[in-house]
Amino acid sequence: MRLMNLTRGAGWQGAKRYAVLAMPVLLLAACATQEPSSSSTTGKVTLPFAPPKPVVLTPPPKQSELKTLIGLQDRLYDVAAPLLVNNAVLCRNNARNLLGFTAKTKYSYTAEFIDAASALGLSDQLQVTGVLTGSGAAKVGLQRGDLLVSIQDKPVPVGADAERQTAMLLGPLVNGRNSIKVTIARNGSNQTLNIPLTRACAFGIELGNTENVVSYADGRRVLISSGMMKFTKSDDELALVIAKEMAHNTLTHPARQRNTATMTGVIDNLIRLRPDSAALNGMAGVKPYPQQLDAAADKLSLYMVARAGYKIDDAAAFWQRLATSYPASVLNAYTAIHPGTDYRLSAIRQAVSDIQAKQATETALLP
Repeated sequence: MRLMNLTRGAGWQGAKRYAVLAMPVLLLAACATQEPSSSSTTGKVTLPFAPPKPVVLTPPPKQSELKTLIGLQDRLYDVAAPLLVNNAVLCRNNARNLLGFTAKTKYSYTAEFIDAASALGLSDQLQVTGVLTGSGAAKVGLQRGDLLVSIQDKPVPVGADAERQTAMLLGPLVNGRNSIKVTIARNGSNQTLNIPLTRACAFGIELGNTENVVSYADGRRVLISSGMMKFTKSDDELALVIAKEMAHNTLTHPARQRNTATMTGVIDNLIRLRPDSAALNGMAGVKPYPQQLDAAADKLSLYMVARAGYKIDDAAAFWQRLATSYPASVLNAYTAIHPGTDYRLSAIRQAVSDIQAKQATETALLP
């Protein structure tokens, strides 16, 4: 359950962030005692037994696959957190009061991963799996692994439908309040936290399960593919990609392109653990952005990145490297949807220069 953007309706559905509750890997080595016997009357000597090789217990395939996916989701949310929290003023009508944490049960993935999720520490009860850096939840000390017991003195639902039921419980509470009372269980005892609501960009941040180097925005969500995450060499580069899609949403570009339904379908497919591979070929019906719209999103995104504390100095070099590695002729990659590379690079360099000048004079970072 993405409690950081509950007011977005269905935004909490799909593949989202889960806790990595690392189970200890036990190395079982049988230590043989070497005890040579004394010589018998025949003169034979009994040699010591050779110690058996250590046995390394490796996670089952499903558990390993789930942990890999969790690792990507963790990084995506960690990088996105400062972008969401520090840009409410730039996200305009897309800013909301958020609780600032995520919570999951063992049913949060598809049925094939229930056992793997259980092995990683998830159960029937909603468990905090991530806390948004800079949020009210982080400030009052909410931690990963905390179990949700009650919200505003109402018991938190448990079981396979716990996420949806809890979202319905919380939805009406985030409006007209400054904080939410949440009782959690930690280390066998309960404690109550009054979690201040955080004003932040209320975009859902999704991981796309494809090696295609792509990212999408549908007006309310941002999707970054696992392929794009692997292409980025640093958190600063990943922040550029996330912020670019946030900017498209803020500027209502999917709607202006009459592309919202298509983008929503693409994102709905890619957040599945097993996307429809046939739908990943070509452009999937997505219209390329005109260079003027794309450059406007580049400019706004650079302000978002700078306000979140990430570096923007090498922004043009990153986008140039991406366009060179995956040119517009590669229909299932980023540049095919954003073909105006030269126009964009000129706008990016100008925006970087303007932002750096404002940083030098400590002027407010507003476009």
